[in-house]
Amino acid sequence: MELKFRVHSKVGRPVSEVFDAVYNPDKLRRYFTTESASGPLEKGTTVIWRFADYPGDTPVEVTHVVPGKLIVFEWAASEGGYNTRVEMTFEAVDADTTLIGISESGWHQTPEGLTSSYGNCMGWTQMLCCLKAFTEHGINLREGAY
Repeated sequence: MELKFRVHSKVGRPVSEVFDAVYNPDKLRRYFTTESASGPLEKGTTVIWRFADYPGDTPVEVTHVVPGKLIVFEWAASEGGYNTRVEMTFEAVDADTTLIGISESGWHQTPEGLTSSYGNCMGWTQMLCCLKAFTEHGINLREGAY
């Protein structure tokens, strides 16, 4: 069985705003990375994310970007030694609503890979909740949570 998942959420903002909230490091750190994001998610770059609740650098290798539609990157699986692939899609439901989907795949089919995939599924679900609260209401749900 391939270890992969997909989560999604509707956000009550236009695609351009939702995409920018993920792509733009100044916005991303205000609700998700919490400590820093070293740059925008541009194709061919390696961006460093830092989380207040997860010490150390998290390199994000951006492999594909279609502005307003898609961001694809790879990053290290938590058990180390290989990368997983994250794909974020942005779709207009109407002029003021975006459906954002996040899928991740590529874990080794081991107990450690399964545990890692569950953890990341939880993390991406939290990210979508935080993105929605931030873009719709200016609220940082992660502040004080970790």
